[in-house]
Parts: sequence; structure tokens; C-alpha cells
Amino acid sequence: MENKSHAWAAGLFVIGVSALLIVLAVWLTRDAGSSHAYELTSRDPVTGLQPQAAVRYKGVAVGKVTHIGFDQDAPGNVLIRIDVDDTTPLSPTTFATLSYQGITGLAFVQLDDAGQAQDPIPAGRSGVPRLPLQTSQLGKLTEQAPQILAQVDEATRRINQLLSDYNLKLVTNVLTNAGQATQQIGSAAGSLGQLSARIDQTLTQRLDPALARVPALADETGKTMRALQATAASANGTFEAVTQTARRLNEKDGALDRLAGGTAALAHAADTFGAATLPRINRVSEDASRAARQLSRTVNGINDNPQSLIFGDGPVVPGPGEKGFAAPAATPGTKP
Repeated sequence: MENKSHAWAAGLFVIGVSALLIVLAVWLTRDAGSSHAYELTSRDPVTGLQPQAAVRYKGVAVGKVTHIGFDQDAPGNVLIRIDVDDTTPLSPTTFATLSYQGITGLAFVQLDDAGQAQDPIPAGRSGVPRLPLQTSQLGKLTEQAPQILAQVDEATRRINQLLSDYNLKLVTNVLTNAGQATQQIGSAAGSLGQLSARIDQTLTQRLDPALARVPALADETGKTMRALQATAASANGTFEAVTQTARRLNEKDGALDRLAGGTAALAHAADTFGAATLPRINRVSEDASRAARQLSRTVNGINDNPQSLIFGDGPVVPGPGEKGFAAPAATPGTKP
């Protein structure tokens, strides 16, 4: 009987401890408040995400992941169901992304507010509302990995071209030329020092005496300027006299008006002379020329035939001893 009582006591103790553990587990896993279920669907992999993973809104824990499976409405997509506290300020602009905790590789669901309305996603077969799941930064980096690798390969190829033997020789030549240029610059600096010494000597020995004579030169310049001012005053007086003379000449009935009147009268007399006197002179000149031509012809005729003054015009009768001379016949009753 004593052995059976010990067995009953041990069995009751085990049953009591088990009941306490069950109650403790239920108490620890109970929800303090009400929650609402949402679904997320994505074609991207969800590596590192486990059931009971945390759901955070702007970094604050607001729920957990309750289920991870495949979406029957979109073949190839992963379906994630989450429970979110009703106190979470979700809005039509809320979206979800996958984030990772440090270097552990464990993922959690991060809820955030986009600031602008998102396109609503229709509920699936279960009727649970869905939130848009955007690609995480790691997912974007994974998508861009081929392009990044191609760019890295291109950069590596160009670096190899840049570090070719020919370019290395060019760089060596450039460095050699730079060393020679540095030496030349050093020698030029020495020459510049000598030039500075010569300039200092020139300033000390030549420029300082010249600067000492500057005050006297300034006094002479002042005198010259005063003389120029006096000359300018005289010139101003002359200019005023010339201006008054020009004003008098330009006055009405002045010298210029009288000169203009005399010029007009002279022009009128010239017009009258050209219109009346010149034609008469031209006619008298023509008559005199005609008379001179007639007188010339008369004088020429007298020179050729002087007898024409006595016998008039006609053929000249040959005289005695001239060819063709014929003695006149004797008239009757005259003595031979």
C-alpha cells in the first residue's frame, strides 16, 4: 500500500506541474488586445522570414507573422499572413517591405507610410485584406546585381587598359619630364632671386633719387597748370568775342544778309546778260565773220586779176608780147 501511495503522489505532482506549464504558456502567448489579419503577396524570395517573426510599424512592434505559404490566386507568389494590432495607425498609404536584423539574416515585416495613396489590392480567396509588399533594398540590390557586375567588369577592363605597359611607359616619361621641369623651375627660381636683387639695387640707386626730385617736378607742374589755366581763361574770352561776332553776322539785316542780297542781284544781272546781251553779241560776231570772209574773197580775186579793177570780171585779154595776142584790125579811114 505504501508503494502505491508514493506512485499516486508522483503522478499527481506531474499532472499538476504539467497543468501549471500549460497555463503559463497560455498566459505568455495570450494577446493583450485585439488584432486584425492582413495578407502580403510577393514574387520576391522571403529568405530568413519565419512564422512568429515580428511585424513593425516605423520600427515599433505591432504584430507577428502567422503563416507563410504559396498564393493560390497568383501562382509563383509567396503568401504571408500577419496579425496587426488594431491600435496601429494603418492608412490607405501603408505598404510593407522585408527588412533584416543585423548580420543574423533573420527577416521581419516592416510597415511604413508612403505619403501617397497606394493602389488597393483585392482580397484573396480567404477574404483577408491585402497590403502592398514592395521590394526591399536588398531585393533591389539583388535585381541590380547583374548590371553592377557588368559595370565592375567594364571598370576592371578599363583599369587594365589604363595600366598597360604602353601607358606605364608614358607615365614614367611624364614623371621624368616632371623631374626635369622641377629642376628647371629651381634654376629659374635662382635666376628670379638674382633678378630680384638687381631690381632692388635699381630701386635703391636710381629710383630713389628720381623720387626725391618728384616734389620739385610737382611744383613746376603746378606752375605750368596755373599758366595753362590763365591761357584757358584768355581763350575763353577770345571764344566769347568770336561768338558775339558770329551772332552779329547772323543777325537780321546784318552783313551776311546784305552779302546774300548782293549775291542775288549779281546773279540776276548775270541772268539778264546771258539772256539778252550775249545773243546780240553772237549775231554781231557772225555778221563780222561773214563780212571778213567776203572781204578775203575780194582781196584774193584782185590779187589774181588786178585788171578786174579796170576791165571788170571776165577773161583777161592777152597783151602785146603775150601768147594769144592779136593786133586789133584797122578801121577804115585811118592811116596805118
